[in-house]
Amino acid sequence: MSVSDEILAALHPEAKRIAERHAMMAHPEGGFFVETFRSVRSVDPLDGRSPRSAITNILFLLDDNVKNGISRFHRVVSDEIWIHVSGAPLSVTIVDPTMKTAKSFTLDESHPTSTVPAAYWQAAQTRGPWTLVSCSVGPGFEFQDFAMLDDEPPLKAQLIDSHPHLASLA
Repeated sequence: MSVSDEILAALHPEAKRIAERHAMMAHPEGGFFVETFRSVRSVDPLDGRSPRSAITNILFLLDDNVKNGISRFHRVVSDEIWIHVSGAPLSVTIVDPTMKTAKSFTLDESHPTSTVPAAYWQAAQTRGPWTLVSCSVGPGFEFQDFAMLDDEPPLKAQLIDSHPHLASLA
């Protein structure tokens, strides 16, 4: 979904420049993205899915003026590496598939990378006006491997019951 002029007008000037320069689109979890790489090599994930690109990469932008700069809880079936590119620090929260264990980490200049294990629920929030990160997924990302917690009400209720402090990210 392309970004409307109304949303673009609300962005921090630097975030707007980035979104326009890279022709970013709105992402279902919140924020904006553009795919920057999709490997032509295929791999078999060995988990029942059909072959996938070996790796994919996106630029992902969160702006505090749009939905409080939040990427709502979602999961990807493959491992995902987050890399801080520029802007404010980013808080990332991950929850294991059983919803029992939650932990958070911050990406910034001193700790620029971290990995979200496959099938973990993840959410993020900028800690300033905007944050730009790069996300690499391997085996490569396909939207059929993506799920929003909003689309799974029993799991969402379980997460909020187990971790009420995370409700604002759900």
